[in-house]
Amino acid sequence: MRNVLARVIVTGAIIAVIGPAIADDLSGPEIKKLVSGERIFLSTPFGTELPLNYKSNGQVSGDVSGISAASMFAPKEVGKWWVEGKKLCQQWPTWYKGRQFCFTIAKTGDNTISWLRDDGAAGTARIGN
Repeated sequence: MRNVLARVIVTGAIIAVIGPAIADDLSGPEIKKLVSGERIFLSTPFGTELPLNYKSNGQVSGDVSGISAASMFAPKEVGKWWVEGKKLCQQWPTWYKGRQFCFTIAKTGDNTISWLRDDGAAGTARIGN
C-alpha cells in the first residue's frame, strides 16, 4: 500500500510540473482572440497578481501600485500589444526600459495560461475579472 501511495504522489507531482509544459502553444489568431478585451492576471513570485488590461485597440494597461516590490516601476502605465506570428508581443514606455518582449502562450485550463518570454522568463496567469 505504501508503494502505491508513493507512486500516486510522484505521478501527481510529475503531471503538475510537466502538464503546463506539454499544453499546445496557441496560434496568432488564437492569442488575439484570447487576450483582446480581457484582463489578464499574471502570477508573481510574491504571491500577488499583476492585472494587465488588453484592449482590442492594441493598448495594454498595467497597475503595480498595489505591489510593494514593484516600487522601481511607474505605478501605472499604458503600453501597446500585438501578435507577431505565434507570439504575443508588448512594449511599455518605461517599464523594462521600453524593451519589447514577445511571449509564447499555452492554454493550461479554461481560464489559465502559461507563458514563455523570449528572454527565457516563464510564468502563469489567469484570464478574467
